[in-house]
Amino acid sequence: MAVAGLLIVLFYLVLAVISPYIIPYGPYERIYMLDGSWASLQPPTLAHPLGTTDSGYDVLSQLLLGSRIAMFVGILGAFMVAVIGTTVGIVAGYYGGWIDEVVMRLVDILYGLPFIPFVIVLATVFGASVWNIIFGVALLYWLSTARVIRSEVLTVRERPYVEAAEAAGASDFRIMTVHILPNVIPLSALYAAIAVGYSIVAQASVAFLGFGDPAVPSWGVMLQRAFVTQSFGQAWWWTIPPGLSITLVVMGAYLVGRGYEEVVNPQLQEK
Repeated sequence: MAVAGLLIVLFYLVLAVISPYIIPYGPYERIYMLDGSWASLQPPTLAHPLGTTDSGYDVLSQLLLGSRIAMFVGILGAFMVAVIGTTVGIVAGYYGGWIDEVVMRLVDILYGLPFIPFVIVLATVFGASVWNIIFGVALLYWLSTARVIRSEVLTVRERPYVEAAEAAGASDFRIMTVHILPNVIPLSALYAAIAVGYSIVAQASVAFLGFGDPAVPSWGVMLQRAFVTQSFGQAWWWTIPPGLSITLVVMGAYLVGRGYEEVVNPQLQEK
């Protein structure tokens, strides 16, 4: 299942890279009928394999370009979650004391912030942007990573080679980066893989609510436009492809995370 998930993620990743070069039409290039009218809500044809939207846009072109936004938000959001969560967890776990107490209380406070309303506020204040969603993901989704990394660091810092490094006069920075970081990277990578799905769902959810950038084609914007125009029931070719793509990518990231977790923690294979 992990291999299947990896293939799904790689497929959409490759699609995101090559999509600008293979799209048959521009994402907002209007298609016209022979009589000069818009090709509105036309079902799939050879010329338009996934039909058209209510405004006469090619659905396939928007779907392909939407993969770029999904993978960009997913990968960058996961990277920021891993970096922030790992850094905070190592610092809190290694130093302990009042530093650990302050960091953990901050984590508790941020746990109380709901993600969707928080991003809506960001979009209202700073305008609809993909970067606001990534910022929200980076700010609120690193909390679980930091907690787990901190717990692991509390154990690692008591090991003999760490104590030997301290006795030899190694700096705190060297101990954290050379002796502790390599031991927590597997956990950090695991939570990064899980964060890919979280980030993609977050971006699609915010865009569906109307707080995404309408000028940027994304799967969430496609679903939001179909919902606003009440086309869910009559234009399946417009709604099923982006919804199915979101489901597949998130499922693929989850399967990769589960497979990687079994590698990191062999005890799961024995159960």
